[in-house]
Amino acid sequence: MATQVHPSAIVDAGAQIGDGTRVWHFVHVSAGARIGSGCSLGQGVYVGNDVAIGDNVKIQNNVSVYDAVTLEDDVFCGPSMVFTNVLNPRSAVVRKHEYRRTLVRRGASIGANATIVCGVTLGEYAFVGAGAVVTKDVLSYALMAGVPARRIGWMCQCGERLPDSGVGRCAACGTEYVRDGNGIRPV
Repeated sequence: MATQVHPSAIVDAGAQIGDGTRVWHFVHVSAGARIGSGCSLGQGVYVGNDVAIGDNVKIQNNVSVYDAVTLEDDVFCGPSMVFTNVLNPRSAVVRKHEYRRTLVRRGASIGANATIVCGVTLGEYAFVGAGAVVTKDVLSYALMAGVPARRIGWMCQCGERLPDSGVGRCAACGTEYVRDGNGIRPV
């Protein structure tokens, strides 16, 4: 499948965009960005130079993926969610040398209007609820909500909420989960 870039989008020379990726209205992809195949970049998305995006990533409208952010395969970024890259920004103080890396692991979902403060890792298949503010690392399969975000449950790979203990079978797809340290994992 061919890559599709809307005529209003700006893709700087040097940007790498994989097969079958769709770049919609008013998107700006910077020269150093690396974007995988089968992705969708919604209206008004910005992708910085030092950004790596895996395959099958969905970035909804009005999301800026700033430098020092990595999104692994199958990540979902909801409308108007926010990434940051500096903890203490000031207009008059240059802090580009202080960027903190943010890693969003495979299959994680970030809800609309959520904020991911720089320097954290979201584990595989983590689920950040709409409007949550993540300030610390998130366990794989964790369901996060609130300001600041805290774990309120567990999520299956299929996107359904698991029993509060996190162990047992997913009612939707039948995947079984067991405890693994502080977190859970599929059997």
